[in-house]
Amino acid sequence: MRNDKDVNLPVMCFLGPTASGKSGLAVRVCLRLARDGHPAEIINTDSMVVYRGMDIGTATPTVSEQRAVKHHLVSILDVTEPSSIVLIQTLARAATEDCLSRGVIPVLVGGSALYTKAIIDEMTVPPTDPKVRAKWQERLNTEGPEALHEELARRDPKAATSILPRNGRRIVRALEVVELTGSFTATIPDGTFHWPNTVQIGLELPREDMDRRIADRVDQMWQEGLVDEVRALADDGLRDGLTASRALGYRQVLEFLDGEYDEDEARRRTVSGTRRFARKQLMWYRRDDRIEWFNALDSDLDDKVVARVLTALSADKED
Repeated sequence: MRNDKDVNLPVMCFLGPTASGKSGLAVRVCLRLARDGHPAEIINTDSMVVYRGMDIGTATPTVSEQRAVKHHLVSILDVTEPSSIVLIQTLARAATEDCLSRGVIPVLVGGSALYTKAIIDEMTVPPTDPKVRAKWQERLNTEGPEALHEELARRDPKAATSILPRNGRRIVRALEVVELTGSFTATIPDGTFHWPNTVQIGLELPREDMDRRIADRVDQMWQEGLVDEVRALADDGLRDGLTASRALGYRQVLEFLDGEYDEDEARRRTVSGTRRFARKQLMWYRRDDRIEWFNALDSDLDDKVVARVLTALSADKED
């Protein structure tokens, strides 16, 4: 829990599934607020937008958007560097505190639901160690997930019962935490905001519209040169990046470049994988009854969201 003095500014958090328009909305709202004398800056909470060079596939804010509104935590890591919840939590909270200290409204935007909740909710994230994780990752690659699941069952039976035997990524993480702390505890946010004056704005749209937008976005990614972007990043070590190489679109293109299937199949798998991810995002968000939902297709969306921010500002002044 925070023990420091209350800050008389709201922390705005824009949520929603992939292709719902969060990033563009955030830029437009920040510009509107600035014109009204309320400076605001954007803090990225997406786990992949933090990587340099992964611009097309992650829909990284454009140069013009970043010039119009200051963005934090965009393109700060090389593709060979691992990202983690604890890293993004630490950096995003520091950026948010920096905004608040300067009288700037922080607007958190991202599609990684667990990362976002780790930032805005009270949540203790277990430690991480790249060397320890690399050791278990190497064993996963050579022995397979079932063997590692048996190892986890020997070390922490309770943890093993909560993780499927073929979920190699979670097994590796659990073994890493067990080695570092002695046990694995899956911490779930308890519904208490880290900053009491937090407002969550959720964007929703019908599933058919979401699916169409995702397909259109993937088509645009290919038109803008995603394959060439991945090919260049592969030369810079993308395949060695434990986090970046798993990004939707990048993983599929790497597999295409490695001859596992053709380019059309890579595009199809990117669309289907992104749709599955969007549904998982919505499942996460629907569990949180603190989110205020807005129609992403509403022609008056910007006006309504700006009005909500101004309401939060007025409430803070009254307090």
